[in-house]
Amino acid sequence: MRSDTVTKPTEAMRVAMANAEVDDDVLGNDPTALRLETEMARIMGKEAALFVPSGTMGNLISVLVHCDVRGSEVILGDISHIHIYENGGISTLGGVHPRTVKNNKDGTMDLDLVEAAIRDPKGELVYPITRLICIENSHANSGGRCLSVEYTDKIGELAKKHGLKLHIDGARIFNAATALGVPVDRLVQAADSVSVCLSKGLGAPVGTVIVGSKGFISKAKIMRKALGGGMRQVGILCAAALVALQDNVRKLEDDHKNTKLLADGLNKITGLKVDISSVETNIVFVNLSENLNTTAPKLCKRLEEHGVLVMLENKFRFRIVIHHQITTSDVQYALSCIK
Repeated sequence: MRSDTVTKPTEAMRVAMANAEVDDDVLGNDPTALRLETEMARIMGKEAALFVPSGTMGNLISVLVHCDVRGSEVILGDISHIHIYENGGISTLGGVHPRTVKNNKDGTMDLDLVEAAIRDPKGELVYPITRLICIENSHANSGGRCLSVEYTDKIGELAKKHGLKLHIDGARIFNAATALGVPVDRLVQAADSVSVCLSKGLGAPVGTVIVGSKGFISKAKIMRKALGGGMRQVGILCAAALVALQDNVRKLEDDHKNTKLLADGLNKITGLKVDISSVETNIVFVNLSENLNTTAPKLCKRLEEHGVLVMLENKFRFRIVIHHQITTSDVQYALSCIK
C-alpha cells in the first residue's frame, strides 16, 4: 500500500509483452509504440502523443518545449509534484524559473493569484517572461483531490487571455476523470499538453505518454532524445500499457471504493484521523494523535512485520495508496493490523 507504482504486471501484460511486435522507436518505426501513442492521443482528444520513460521526464519535456527560451518562467503550485519531487529539473536542465502560487487544500490555485503572478511583458529587462501555467490532476499532495472541468476551463481561459500555454501533470488523470464522472478528453480539453502516467493507477510497469498538438510532439521528440529518453524496442513496454488501458481503467472506480472503505475504517480507530472530505480517489493521508505512545515511524515498522507496507510522511503522518491489486479483503486485513 506504499503507492500505486508498486503493481506487478498482470499475466495478460506479460503475454502481450512477450508477443509484442517491435522495431526501433527512435527511428519512429516501433509499431506497438505507434499504436499506443495513436490510442492515447484519441482518448485524450489531442492530435499526437509520445511515449517517454517516466512521468518526471514527461513533465520536464513539456515544460522545456513550452518554455523554449532560457530564463522563461512557469507558474505552478507550491506543493505540486513538478516543484517538489522532480529534482528541480526544469531549472537545472532547462533554465526555467518556477514561480509558485499557494495550492489550496483541494489542489487548486486561486485564479486571481495566478493572474497576479503573470509578469508584465514590458518588464522583460528585469523579469523572467511568463510562458506557462502548470496544474496537477489529481493532486497528490492534496490527498488525490480532483480539479473540476469548470476550474480547468477557467485556468485555460486565463492562460489564453495572456498568451500562455497550459500543461496538466495528469499522472493520475484517469483517477480524476473516474471520480468526477466526466470523459477524460473533456477534462483536459483546455490543456495544450498533458502527461499521463502509465505506471500509477493504470498499473503498467513503465512509462508515461505526453499528448498535445503535432507541432508540440515534434519538438518533444527532439527534447526526449536530448534527455536520453529515446529508446529502441519500446513496444515491449507499450504492449503492457495497451493492456492497462483496456483492462484497468474500469477498475479505478473499485480502487476508489476500497479507498473510502479504508478511510472510514481508519477514522474509527482511536488516535488516528483522516480528513474524509479529501478522500476522492485512491490516496489517504493518516494523521496520528501526538497523545499516542507511538509514532508513525514505529507504527510503519510494526505494520511491515505483518506484511503491510505504507509510506511514511513524517513523525505523525503516513500515506496509503490503493491500486487494482489491493482487494477489499486486503483493506480489511490492513485495518485489523493497524488497529
